[in-house]
Amino acid sequence: MNVRALVSMALLVGIGAVLHAVIPGLFFGMKPDMMLAMMFLAILLFPNVKAVGLVGVVTGLISAMTTTFPGGQLPNMIDKIITAFVVFALATLMKAYSQTVIGASVLAAVGTVISGGVFLAAALLLVGLPGGVTFSALFVTIVLPTAALNAVAMAIIYPIASSIFRRMNVTAHV
Repeated sequence: MNVRALVSMALLVGIGAVLHAVIPGLFFGMKPDMMLAMMFLAILLFPNVKAVGLVGVVTGLISAMTTTFPGGQLPNMIDKIITAFVVFALATLMKAYSQTVIGASVLAAVGTVISGGVFLAAALLLVGLPGGVTFSALFVTIVLPTAALNAVAMAIIYPIASSIFRRMNVTAHV
């Protein structure tokens, strides 16, 4: 990995961190995770195992530090690392489609659903869900709307970011 790629990924994670911190918690401290959209963008722009591992770990750590979910630190770290590699595998399997706006948006929605499911399962097993709320209630009220929001965000951000990175000659495939 070169310095430009590292700096670019750091900028994407930083933007995601700001979005993650400023969006308020909606339901029992759960909030839409816009940091995921930035992680997915980094995975699409820098599709190699080292970059994916790095962005997954860093995104997990920052999400853990900024979470408003009671006891959500460890579930955030678990969720981001698993989700990063699953999304990378999906993007690799569907390489021709994942580099289009529609493909990137679908991948963001699917990745968000995976992330939300892993997070809620980890939280349920490790710390329990707050207030006796069920997995399905949190999934429907937080994860699914966040998946739609991240898909729309990716549809807007992906063409802009890929154009900028192509002009900067940061990535080989964009």
